[in-house]
Amino acid sequence: MSDLPRKAVTRTAKLAALPLGFAGRATWGLGKRIVGESAELVGRELQQRTAEQLFKVLGELKGGAMKFGQALSVFESALPEEVAGPYRAALTKLQEAAPPMPTSTVHSVLEARLGQDWQELFLEFEDKPAAAASIGQVHRGVWHDGREVAVKVQYPGAGDALLSDLNQLSRFARLLGPLIPGMDVKPLISELRDRVSEELDYALEAQAQQAHAEEFEDDPDVVVPAVVHQSDQVLVTEWIDGIPLSEIISDGTQQQRDRAGQLLARFLFSGPARTGLLHADPHPGNFRLLPGGPDDEDTWRLGVLDFGTVDRLPGGLPTPIGDSLRMTLDGEAEAVYELLRAEGFVKETIDLDPEAVLDYLLPIIEPARADEFTFTRGWMRSQAARIADPRSPAYQLGKRLNLPPAYLLIHRVTLSTIGVLCQLGATVRMREELEEWLPGFVPEEDLGEEESAAEA
Repeated sequence: MSDLPRKAVTRTAKLAALPLGFAGRATWGLGKRIVGESAELVGRELQQRTAEQLFKVLGELKGGAMKFGQALSVFESALPEEVAGPYRAALTKLQEAAPPMPTSTVHSVLEARLGQDWQELFLEFEDKPAAAASIGQVHRGVWHDGREVAVKVQYPGAGDALLSDLNQLSRFARLLGPLIPGMDVKPLISELRDRVSEELDYALEAQAQQAHAEEFEDDPDVVVPAVVHQSDQVLVTEWIDGIPLSEIISDGTQQQRDRAGQLLARFLFSGPARTGLLHADPHPGNFRLLPGGPDDEDTWRLGVLDFGTVDRLPGGLPTPIGDSLRMTLDGEAEAVYELLRAEGFVKETIDLDPEAVLDYLLPIIEPARADEFTFTRGWMRSQAARIADPRSPAYQLGKRLNLPPAYLLIHRVTLSTIGVLCQLGATVRMREELEEWLPGFVPEEDLGEEESAAEA
């Protein structure tokens, strides 16, 4: 039997207690203010208590609750620095671990999916999980042919738990909104819910991972473990060692941070161009930094895990993204505005000032302007504050823009990746990656000149 609290009433009660707890702490904070404590101190303590309760509950429940917490975790950089510490600690716990399934449950799933003689498939199998996530946990083992493997076992009842949690969370999304300034939480929950069936399907995950493994097999920068075996609720892949990105964020050298950031940006943009798939779960728990040559951090590689959520983009990232970025950097306000309208970012019933739209976009795409850009929490916070302040023109304009469904997942992945880059504090040659991999960013006539020069 699963250790997930599967009864809807149990899970609902735990999740429903969250907004009540928020309200109770707000009242407690008001009382502290009345007796004379400073707003700054009260606010900081309030945020800390809120973070601790929220992520304790989300981590215990796994399922959709934990998936939501992981999605939020990459936006920690947007929080004001004076309250980011408690969130950072609580969120990091969600990126790498969760309470494990009992060994008896793991064995039952393996017997049901791999057969009664499942243990004969392994030379070794470690009952203690190496990692745990929102819908499954990973065990280390040695396959019968001698390869070290990672064995992902899905929690029984994970599908029901995911849908139940996300439905419940969506009911009080408005109360969760203030956790991440400038972010509308409700669409995030809705989009996560839409992806549930895909993430539960290990056959789809195996196909996406193997496509990446084959494409990046001899790549000097990116490592994707190959698929060894797949069945319903069980996925066996090659094992890779390395330093979790969460450890690089907390303790890595600046060289490691910069290298990890560069490779993360490279993978984000090159993946769709090379495989037609976009890895759509870029939280730090899904990446490792693998040593390359001895004592040479410039040759370290990025290990990529968990292909349960991908966006299928057969032609790579949409060309209008590159076109609009290039034209924005060139200051072509009218052309950018017309393209955004054509793609549905500006609805036909709405008229906006093209120059105001350009002013809104330029700070956001600042990393693409320079040859290299240092991502910082301060920069992320300034962007969040600019877009989230109801008094600012950017806030008012942002409310009138629309996000077409086809771009929803791309938008979330891009924001999440930027969040991780800011957590790393990495200096990245972003423009270099855009020029190499993003369709439309380099004008076709320039590409023609480059090809002619190469032939010559």
